[in-house]
Amino acid sequence: MTSERTYQFPTLGALFIRAINRFGDRAALSDEFQALTYRALGDLVARYVGVFQKAGLSRGCAISMLTNNRVDAVAVIAAAMVMGLRYTPLHPKSAAEDHAFILEDAEADALVFDEVAFEEHGRKLLSAHPRITGFAFGGASFARNLNDEAASVSPQALHVAAQSDDTAVLIYTGGTTGKPKGVAHAHRSLVTNLLTQLAVCELPQSLRFLAVTPVSHAAFLFILPTFLRGGEFIMRAKFDPAGFVRDLSEVSVTATFLVPTMIYALLDRPEIWKDGPGALQTLLYGAAPMAPARIAEALEAFGPILVQIYGQTESPNVIAVLGKSEHDLGRTELFKSCGAPTPGIEISLRDDDFNEVAQGSIGEICVRGPLVMQEYWRREEETQEAMREGWLRTGDLARFDPAGYLYIEDRKKDLIISGGFNVLSREVEDILHQHEGVATACVIGVPHPKWGEAVLAIVQPARKEFRDAQALIALVREKKGAIYAPKEVEFVDALPVTALGKPDKKALRARYWVNAERAVN
Repeated sequence: MTSERTYQFPTLGALFIRAINRFGDRAALSDEFQALTYRALGDLVARYVGVFQKAGLSRGCAISMLTNNRVDAVAVIAAAMVMGLRYTPLHPKSAAEDHAFILEDAEADALVFDEVAFEEHGRKLLSAHPRITGFAFGGASFARNLNDEAASVSPQALHVAAQSDDTAVLIYTGGTTGKPKGVAHAHRSLVTNLLTQLAVCELPQSLRFLAVTPVSHAAFLFILPTFLRGGEFIMRAKFDPAGFVRDLSEVSVTATFLVPTMIYALLDRPEIWKDGPGALQTLLYGAAPMAPARIAEALEAFGPILVQIYGQTESPNVIAVLGKSEHDLGRTELFKSCGAPTPGIEISLRDDDFNEVAQGSIGEICVRGPLVMQEYWRREEETQEAMREGWLRTGDLARFDPAGYLYIEDRKKDLIISGGFNVLSREVEDILHQHEGVATACVIGVPHPKWGEAVLAIVQPARKEFRDAQALIALVREKKGAIYAPKEVEFVDALPVTALGKPDKKALRARYWVNAERAVN
């Protein structure tokens, strides 16, 4: 006779312990200044557990962290997962106002911060939240010294306190009210995520993963898949194209994850690729759509090593995957696809009345399965709005082709209605990226007295001297017709991006809609 616990998932903490115990003296983790074996990582995690327990933290308490990529940060995450703490990362590029709000909203009991990069920031946050216990990795006059205290602790054997349905992480994302909202994930959804990655992301068997995006967000999801393979997780505090290429050869990186803007930066410096990608076998990319023309460039530059992953914070990074064999220069129509649904998720495309759309028609991507979040933290109304009839509504508009590949046409909120016709901004962006003078482009709708909304293209040129707006308008008109052709083209030195590296359409729209009563016209 079975019990309720018979079919529970393992926890992230249990999987950290499994890797630590199994791989002992193998290289586990490194940054620019420090490297640890699995055994040494286990010792540090146990010491951090001891420090946090002495500070009164236990299962169900909340811990937050503000740091650049560093070895100690991964050990804090592992300790939190073992203890059953609710972990909330603060993105290093987000605003201080958002950080202060998140600490309050997440009901944080402790804050760990990197005093080298964020001492003054940490001081302000702890001053505003005196009930929160502050830890600095190397110490600060206003916070406890985490590593000094850890050095004086006698490490004990690691035992998991967490349960699979406990909230493991709260990751904050944009909110409809202007304030971030916490996406709550149980251990089970993140274990589903890592199992799916191991199954479908074509990670090399000999895994040396380079993380140049923050472990506070996307890179976090690649830590345990690397550890469960006995691989090494290598971190850098920031992305630098030349440094990235240097790392590929000097530390024999076999896998990495980049956002499209990073890939574009590499492609725009072909001289640094004269020796090829070295040992790199898998280049995962995602977090934002990538222009098909630039995917083709990347295949020419890097070879057949690209894997596209599609997801969102609420159902992270493996809703669909486009694998290496599908990045085929003989099948370039697939470059507009984000791939096929993964085994751990079910996808349905729904219309505004929540009816399933016909094959080939565009509908909102709705997903269900163990990958999906628990809730928006303490936001019942927004959770109910996002969840309908057991499905998570992603806000992405897409269609399936007959072979089951998913094509995202736009974000629902990025739909432009001009002269009574629907314009999908993604389609215009893909065409603009085909022009050699365009490095990257963002298309938005702006108020227009005649058309209601006009199509505006904001372009970062590949060459400073390129300013041929008429050529770009003519290209779109030729490819898609006059309705899709931008009424104007604005050239900028750089497009604003969000903390996750996506073009910040919200910031771009704000310039044009600031005096409007509503964001449609």
